[in-house]
Amino acid sequence: MAGGSDNFSLSGPKHLNSIDWNNAHHRRSVAASLVAGVYVLEADRQANRRDSQSLAPPWWEFFHFKLIRQLVDDADHCIFGAIFEYKPPKYANYRKDSTGRSPRYVIAFRGTLIKLDSFARDLELDIQIIRNGLHQTTRFGIAMKAVRDKVAEVGDSNVWLTGHSLGAAMAMLAGKTMARTGKFLEAFLFNPPFFSAPIERIKDKKVKHGLRFAGSVITAGLAIASATKGKYNNASNNGNGYEENLFSVISGWIPCLFVNQADHICSEYIGYFEHRKKMEEIGAGAIARFASQHSLGGLVMNMMGVQGVETAEPLHLLPSANLTVNLNPSKDFMGAHVLCQWWRPDLNLNCGVYKYK
Repeated sequence: MAGGSDNFSLSGPKHLNSIDWNNAHHRRSVAASLVAGVYVLEADRQANRRDSQSLAPPWWEFFHFKLIRQLVDDADHCIFGAIFEYKPPKYANYRKDSTGRSPRYVIAFRGTLIKLDSFARDLELDIQIIRNGLHQTTRFGIAMKAVRDKVAEVGDSNVWLTGHSLGAAMAMLAGKTMARTGKFLEAFLFNPPFFSAPIERIKDKKVKHGLRFAGSVITAGLAIASATKGKYNNASNNGNGYEENLFSVISGWIPCLFVNQADHICSEYIGYFEHRKKMEEIGAGAIARFASQHSLGGLVMNMMGVQGVETAEPLHLLPSANLTVNLNPSKDFMGAHVLCQWWRPDLNLNCGVYKYK
């Protein structure tokens, strides 16, 4: 299960035997555990573990959730997501949620599972993220319909989205899609992919800032040049464009992003938001804001006349976010990318809220 045991009693957050929904650590841990439950659902299916042998139920039942639907990929019939309903207990020592922070429903998506029956399809989806084509996949179509249907049934304030890695990309894209219609779903995105040059891995802060500054200036310049020539179609209505008014429309959606500084798949989110903040401080905020709406790679490819990848909306372009960075040292990439890190009680976290102006 993404770097941990499938058995909840061995690797789950058993210390959370009483949930306080006003506690950010509790909300994060529960959201991550539900994603773990989706991983184990698919592992159970592949191992033919059923009924009393199934290892998945404790991952949601421990927190008083009920599985109401599995989301199944039509290509390989694997379980990639699930919808959970919160069924709070009624006993006396239950901490009542007076602020409405608890969800009614949580839609969770797992990431890539390195198991024979699902790995090929998961890898195909991973490649689609790099190509900015996740929105065109049938798996995302199934996920998006499930989100729309549930929101239509119970309202956006009653639905949470959560996912890890590939699943975080699915949840992020679903959240952005709903935000464009004015529905802002609470989202918990663990190790969401951000495919870019690994600038965040550079240790020298001056060099890192210099590269990001140059990148912003070049990106803004190319975006203006492309728009002037009519080559960069940012006014598409089919979900592929990303013009400024759309960027502003979804700026009120503030998903919770959880990244590890040693995880090169997601660590660029740190620089993406911090750089925009620094540019504001030196009076170059307009450049940073404009550049953050565009992908430098996509602009370059477009200027070269290459079609396909660059015309799609890069998933990582986010106006606003509640960014949480795990500063705990990791032995290797896998240790920095695993889902189970997010329910550890001894995390050293750096948190910041970035709002698009």
